[in-house]
Amino acid sequence: MISKVKNAMSSLVGGIIPHGHHQHHHHQQQQHGSAQNGGTDGQPPRFPYSRPEFLDLTPELLQYSTEHASRPVIALKRDSRLPWRTGYAEVINAGKSMLNEDQASCELLYIRKMSSKQQRCSMLQEDSGDTTGIPMHFWGVFDGHAGSGAALMASKLLQLIIRDRLCDVAHLLENQNNPPPICLTKNGSPFQAEAKKGACLDGEEQDGLLDEPRFHMEKDISVESLVMGIIETAFRQMDDLIEKEKESYSISGGCCALIVIHLLGKLYVANAGDSRAIIVRNNEVIPVSNEFTPESERQRLQYLGFLKPELLGNEFTHIEFPRRIQHSELGKKMLFRDHTMTGWAYKTIVEDDLKFPLIYGEGKKARVMATIGVTRGLGDHDLKVYNSNIHIKPFLSCCPEVKVYKISEHKHGSDDVLIMGSDGLWDVTTDRDVADAVSTFLSIFCSFQLFRVQTGILLHGGNANVYILELVLNIAL
Repeated sequence: MISKVKNAMSSLVGGIIPHGHHQHHHHQQQQHGSAQNGGTDGQPPRFPYSRPEFLDLTPELLQYSTEHASRPVIALKRDSRLPWRTGYAEVINAGKSMLNEDQASCELLYIRKMSSKQQRCSMLQEDSGDTTGIPMHFWGVFDGHAGSGAALMASKLLQLIIRDRLCDVAHLLENQNNPPPICLTKNGSPFQAEAKKGACLDGEEQDGLLDEPRFHMEKDISVESLVMGIIETAFRQMDDLIEKEKESYSISGGCCALIVIHLLGKLYVANAGDSRAIIVRNNEVIPVSNEFTPESERQRLQYLGFLKPELLGNEFTHIEFPRRIQHSELGKKMLFRDHTMTGWAYKTIVEDDLKFPLIYGEGKKARVMATIGVTRGLGDHDLKVYNSNIHIKPFLSCCPEVKVYKISEHKHGSDDVLIMGSDGLWDVTTDRDVADAVSTFLSIFCSFQLFRVQTGILLHGGNANVYILELVLNIAL
């Protein structure tokens, strides 16, 4: 087992696959089946393969978008009208996978209180054209790996899960100045004095809230924190749904997920993976997301390996060393780093330290269990260490980091934007270069071709699937 992992990592560190999330990418695709068919088990795909709906590609353009030799830049049509003057472009990888495994979403949804019957009927259903309620703009980029199934499913359903959860508390969102009640009734209705007397509205239970605090110590919870928590739980619900539906459908691979939601004057940026979002304001670049990789989450991963050594399959060690340990070095002292440490210290090498490190490699070549280069995302429920029965999913978190940007607290000009992109973009260029390219385009907005040319220069810099999505911030004012 160790020799197999060692061979895999030697190929990786040697630079065979300098980009991408999976060392055994081709093996994982064979294991899960291709993105277009139902996989080796004959199950139908949850969603047929496609590119983002807002691109409105014809079958001919869809085929054209998969050409690895020319790697055409696929952008919005001239007459496309997405919310907030949203722009988008993508480029397929240089041959790592047959299809573009990444997806994107851009939708306008509405949050409104619904009865119990309406909730049961509308779960994960698209809006029927009813524009009443609180508007919620949603943008999402989903960086897929080892197949397009998880990214495709998340791009279709994650925003609906978030909308449904927000609809449950729509009455609380309508007044942001009032903190959300600590306890709700079964139907989630706010307290009404008439409910004490048995009065009912529309034949539904109206028990109300606890009208008086029963404790002297109560935390003050804001509506903003409530929305953040709903987004966080929606990611977990999305991940659970992928796992559940894999029993009936072929849902290949996994994906990083980066979403932005505009709700009630605020931008909620949620990231689970190594995609990135930046805001360009007054020509200043402001990061609004953090990337989650084996290096950035080293201590969390090591702590899990320390708490549950059975997850390591008796093949890996959670302790990090500067390099692989030789058998001849047993009993000697070597630098090490554990889950409690940010610095390094010396320890005496024992037999257990000869196992393969849980985290190995540096930078973009760092991998968890010699397999995957990201530590947060959706899917990957079947992912195992190559040629073994060791599952990697326990080390992968579906929980996003959510940050809030309050638009009303800043002045925005006509060329202030939020830019979202996959790691394939940020691996080959800088935040500043991307910001300058987008700003140059916006300064001469009438030239559609300029955007295609500049985007082509940016997106052809690497070998991975690359996509960029930007929205103009001053539209919200």
